[in-house]
Amino acid sequence: MNAEAANPATPGSVTAGHVTPSGSRRKSRPRLDLRRLGRAALLGSTGRDRLPDAIGHVADAHRAHYPDADLEPLRRAYVLAESSHRGQMRKSGEPYITHPLAVTLILAELGAETTTLTASLLHDTVEDTDVTLNQVREQFGEEVRYLVDGVTKLEKVDYGAAAEPETFRKMLVATGNDVRVMSIKLADRLHNMRTLGVMRPEKQERIAKVTRDVLIPLAERLGVQALKTELEDLVFAILHPDEYAHTRELIVRNAARADDPLAEVADDVRKVLRESDITAEVLIRPRHFVSVHRVSRKRGPLSGADFGRLLVLVNEDADCYGVLGELHTCLTPVVSEFKDFIAVPKFNLYQSLHTAVAGEDGQVVEVLIRTHQMHKVAEAGVVALGNPYAGSPEEQSAGDGERVDPTRPGWLSRLLDWQRAAPDPDTFWSTLREDLAQDREITVFRPDGGTLGLPEGATCVDAAYAQYGEDAHACIGARVNGRLATLSTVLKDGDTVQLLMGQDAASEPSREWLEHAHTPAARIAIQRWLSAHPAPDEAPETEPEELARPLAGDPAPAPAPGRPPAAQVLSDRAGATVRLAGCCTPVPPDEVTGFAVRGGAVTVHRAGCPAVARMRSAGRAEVGVRWGEGAECRVTLVAESFVRPHLLADLTEAMALEGAEIVSATVEPPDRQQVRHTYTVQLPDAARLPALMRAMRDVAGVYDVSRAQRQASGA
Repeated sequence: MNAEAANPATPGSVTAGHVTPSGSRRKSRPRLDLRRLGRAALLGSTGRDRLPDAIGHVADAHRAHYPDADLEPLRRAYVLAESSHRGQMRKSGEPYITHPLAVTLILAELGAETTTLTASLLHDTVEDTDVTLNQVREQFGEEVRYLVDGVTKLEKVDYGAAAEPETFRKMLVATGNDVRVMSIKLADRLHNMRTLGVMRPEKQERIAKVTRDVLIPLAERLGVQALKTELEDLVFAILHPDEYAHTRELIVRNAARADDPLAEVADDVRKVLRESDITAEVLIRPRHFVSVHRVSRKRGPLSGADFGRLLVLVNEDADCYGVLGELHTCLTPVVSEFKDFIAVPKFNLYQSLHTAVAGEDGQVVEVLIRTHQMHKVAEAGVVALGNPYAGSPEEQSAGDGERVDPTRPGWLSRLLDWQRAAPDPDTFWSTLREDLAQDREITVFRPDGGTLGLPEGATCVDAAYAQYGEDAHACIGARVNGRLATLSTVLKDGDTVQLLMGQDAASEPSREWLEHAHTPAARIAIQRWLSAHPAPDEAPETEPEELARPLAGDPAPAPAPGRPPAAQVLSDRAGATVRLAGCCTPVPPDEVTGFAVRGGAVTVHRAGCPAVARMRSAGRAEVGVRWGEGAECRVTLVAESFVRPHLLADLTEAMALEGAEIVSATVEPPDRQQVRHTYTVQLPDAARLPALMRAMRDVAGVYDVSRAQRQASGA
């Protein structure tokens, strides 16, 4: 967290003052004065029991949400953090204490409770100073120690393309046990992004890409929209400076207009609600830069009403529907724009009514209707939920060491389920990155009145596993909106799905289901079942690939016609033919083990292959195998990416620079602006495979690279 210290003059900092359609800047709490607070930090506290002046902004913001909050823990945390970081400086030249102060202010303005703010002030002390976790526990209690430890561990994780999947899995799962850990991490990244200006351009770009690919989607899934939107604008300014400058010019030009259609419609709405005796606050909510950019790409030239939306805030849920009724009665509604996220909240806790009305000049104005509490959650997500572990110690444990979080979003719960079910860290990492790439979710209804939240493009297979878990193996069909449908049917928002379950033991998933599964939960469950129940013609021990060399010193058999050369595998069984299993496609430096199969051959599997566990449980004897020296390899890689110009050229160039010879390549037709590339490559040294995969992931637009589950024919 101390790496991205910098200068406030980053191009994206203009987001601090959005330009409203009326031409005036939006009033907001002043940004933290780093220089003034830096001087205050060097001077230290003026009195032992007095709240230090340097955290006055934090105290004011915290008291706005919690008027009766005890500020003593914050005072003591600040004193410890300031004395511990004293002498440390940021790259901008400011005292380091200004960073935890700024992070804590962000969280205080979002409504974080006192424990989170205390941990935020201390979040870098254990990593960067002599303070220990035991000291944190002694002075502030176990809960603060838990949060500081979680954030410290997250700091050790590389969120970028070179992330170690197992490390990432452990750290993110630890985060899943207390969402406040990730809240602190997100606020930490926001402050570092705000102050990125002193970094070299290439480092700014690298940090921005990591923020875009992992942390912004995490903020979206945790419902912290206030952090997500500012992070988006800051990333936009760094990665797309020309488009950012154009968008900024559009916003400035619109702000200079004499007429303001949003203000006119807002006055009409206020009048309608006054006459209906509905107490409500009607605000103009400007779109942030990325939102304006997206709208301009979608609609072309923008009208004045496109630069913002109206936000109507009321006191009770019922008032939301009262406002909706009055607007649709007294103004001209655009019925196709209506969505009810109050009755059916989004997966990240978001609740609101969305509608649109047409003004007298024909311009369409979007309107959001929600209660004040809904608005707080919409802006701050899990941060606004306070301390979800405030119950008794018995209520805080699920019996297996995991905390029970009654407010944890469904996505985070699914993440914990995936990591338990995923056969290996690579599968979990690929699953997570793919899920993060999904930016839209649909809601489908069950006949019993329940709902299922699924990503756009999900099928009946996905719905089955979302509703029944691994019991969905017995699903035999579905009805969609009352009509029989195949399991491959793609569902639309608002569909009603009735899943038909088989009653006999013969009901089971098929390999074709993988082609129809869109969600990680469904694919992981199907893959686990297929690995544990291989078909006779798929069993790796009966149909291995004869691709390898026997014991050192023995003559190597010539490859079969059309077969590529393969990496050397040495077996402890003299004279045995060594074969690479097609189910897990091992290559150096994978940890491998072998099993004897018919004909005296030895089949080599990756140590983490599900087939290994199955054969061990069946009592099959293992045969020691190892890789030979300087082994070259041929391997099939799958790259997942977003559609963009010149992507194919950039990707193949990156592969060539790593010494990879492309034997064959397949690029599938784009689907929802995403595309899958499959490459079979020859490497002169198998040890270079991890570097090749990292280089491919670093290409702009590529969000995942993984080994193919099964080698392509002839590979």
